[in-house]
Amino acid sequence: MFILISVTALALIFGAILGFSSIKLKVEADPIVEKIDAILPQSQCGQCGYPGCKPYAEAIANGDVITKCVPGGRPTVVKIAEIMGVDVPAMDDVAEPEEMVAFIDENMCIGCTKCIQACPVDAIIGTNKAMHTIIPDLCTGCELCVAPCPTDCISMIKVKKDIDNWNWKFDPKLVIPVVNTTEIEKKLVVGESE
Repeated sequence: MFILISVTALALIFGAILGFSSIKLKVEADPIVEKIDAILPQSQCGQCGYPGCKPYAEAIANGDVITKCVPGGRPTVVKIAEIMGVDVPAMDDVAEPEEMVAFIDENMCIGCTKCIQACPVDAIIGTNKAMHTIIPDLCTGCELCVAPCPTDCISMIKVKKDIDNWNWKFDPKLVIPVVNTTEIEKKLVVGESE
């Protein structure tokens, strides 16, 4: 009985010390890093040379180049430049990224699981010695699964625009003439004018 009470008392003491330490020694995160990380596509693909989006955001905050995010492309660079308060660098040699998704030819798949191990977002399902397949909604198109495949059964295919992935952003400067039929006098209602 004495041992049980002693262990309980020690657990409470150490718990109180750890709780106090976690509050007193808390390290605040850099808000710039958090803002940049929120803009990055979170594909964790490593194409920027860093193991993930958060380390790249930290590197940008410490002065690294803001044009290394291939999946994000120019829109991401523009947003990062706004946060950092710098001019948008020229990206003439960088093409706008096409939205791609991995595709596994299941007839060629040998079930080696190398692609599963390489996928940073767990978009590949399957098991050892059985065919694998891609969950397209989870795939970020980072291409990290292509290189490890020993049978070259993984290819990247362009995502076709449909109602689910169409860009629905409305341009307020777009002029769409609409006739107001609820009033006696007809007039045109248009979008925001310049």
